[in-house]
Amino acid sequence: MSPELKTGVLCMAYGSPAGEAGIEDYYTHIRGGRKPSPEALAELTERYRAIGGSPLTEITRAQAAALGERLGLATFAGMKHASPFIADGAAEARKAGIERLVGLPLAPHFADMSLGAYERALAKAWDGELIFVRGFHDHPAFIQAVVRILSERLAESWPERLFFTAHSLPARIVSEGDGYQERLLESCRLVTAAMKVPEWEFAFQSASTTGEPWLGPDLLAAIERSGARDVLVCPIGFVADHLEILYDLDVEAQSFARARDMRIRRTASFNTRPEFIDALASVARDALKPAGVKA
Repeated sequence: MSPELKTGVLCMAYGSPAGEAGIEDYYTHIRGGRKPSPEALAELTERYRAIGGSPLTEITRAQAAALGERLGLATFAGMKHASPFIADGAAEARKAGIERLVGLPLAPHFADMSLGAYERALAKAWDGELIFVRGFHDHPAFIQAVVRILSERLAESWPERLFFTAHSLPARIVSEGDGYQERLLESCRLVTAAMKVPEWEFAFQSASTTGEPWLGPDLLAAIERSGARDVLVCPIGFVADHLEILYDLDVEAQSFARARDMRIRRTASFNTRPEFIDALASVARDALKPAGVKA
């Protein structure tokens, strides 16, 4: 690898619809070109209305810009299911004269079904030198960033139970040998080894109704089974505010809590918090080390 190549970073995320009018196209893209039923579309639309629309695309752009300032490199943004798509971000990088591109999904935990799809999309769109970051679940800087946001909430009050969460995926990935769940648990163990925490467990959230089993346990079922009346949720699998945070945790989980006269809090999302941008910079620098590039 030549260190003289002009290097840039493409930050990638799932994407969000551009307003209510774009929800059907967004959902259709997620479903591989198959339009959702009117009932499914109405349900998703109502969820986006409840949170006033998802800020994910804007947050991703802001994260990329902040990362660029930290690294002193050109940064770009590309989404898996919405504009600007991953291919759009790659084209923008090429237009800017980038020859070596670091593909950085803004998700800590690799699964072939999720981050693997980012990797395949970028490889198809980029014909220059490519360094793809396959997650950063055990990176010390990421772990310390989680410790920071978790410590802030614990300093406010000590809950009965702590739940770490991440997005569920179809359960068949286990038989396929995907280590997604093990990587999630490793992150949790690294965080809890670095600080004092309440009794904790891991649960999944945001499972889709696709007619096949998804990874569990589900967060709300696990909370109810625990018997805890005061719960803190740390969504360790997510790095920004979006539907799975703003609706699943801030609307749905709060409704669940009110109906049971209990309290559910969550840690803050990273968004553009300095410690998270610093962590991303460390991840990108480490990825570039084999190329002999200073950033």
